[in-house]
Amino acid sequence: MKQIIALLLLILAGPTSAAELTIALDHSRTTWQTAELLKHPAAQTVQIVDDVSYKRNMTYRAVPLAVLLPGLTVQNHVQAVALDGFAAELAAAPLLAQSGAQAWLAVEDPAHPWPPLANGKPSAGPFYLVWTQPQVSGISPEQWPFQVSTIKQLKTVAERFPALLPDPALAADDPINQGFALFQKNCLACHRLNGAGDAQVGPDLNVPYSPTEYLGGDFLKRYIRDPQSLRHWPQAKMPAFAASVLPEADLELLVGYLKHMAARKTGAAL
Repeated sequence: MKQIIALLLLILAGPTSAAELTIALDHSRTTWQTAELLKHPAAQTVQIVDDVSYKRNMTYRAVPLAVLLPGLTVQNHVQAVALDGFAAELAAAPLLAQSGAQAWLAVEDPAHPWPPLANGKPSAGPFYLVWTQPQVSGISPEQWPFQVSTIKQLKTVAERFPALLPDPALAADDPINQGFALFQKNCLACHRLNGAGDAQVGPDLNVPYSPTEYLGGDFLKRYIRDPQSLRHWPQAKMPAFAASVLPEADLELLVGYLKHMAARKTGAAL
């Protein structure tokens, strides 16, 4: 009898509560409810091949992200903040692109929840930034933030966090500056450096020590390629960066930036 009553209560309670997403641009601020996005005129059913988070093909009800960012230009910059503190730094140009890779805001329907990301973990909802044809434009896994709660327009990373900048005497196309660009794309969503950044997931990558100072030889590169091969524990969150995502030449550039910054620890961060 108790089981029957519990089942009836669950049915009467209805689906899981809907969520809301805040999009804060320089000229506007909008809060979207789940139901509004699911019924949005631009909403479509999209097929995602080899979804980054679920590691398999997935189908979502989604809205083209560009539609939700009115007035944003390709020169702008936004940040997608997740419920767990993950803060993806995103140049606006790929989000607004009409060809190649296309960004979509996938919306979890409370009546038909997505599967958990792993045993004992929640789903990628309530809102998840997914991409069709990501390989065409070199979209990295860090550009697939899930459990998104806020998308906000900000100044560029370089403007907000000068402590991340390489030596200003270097040319714009210097390999160190190329590595800095890769750091922003692949690392800054989880890590800070010199105390600078908004992420709250992983450790600072320069203070008190840079990993280039305590992981000798090729161990740092091996760690980036497959973290669990060097440090294995069940709750580890850092993903593996395969060569298809971070080619060997890019990995060299990224490590070069970290080595450079090891000599540029800021006094405020020490």
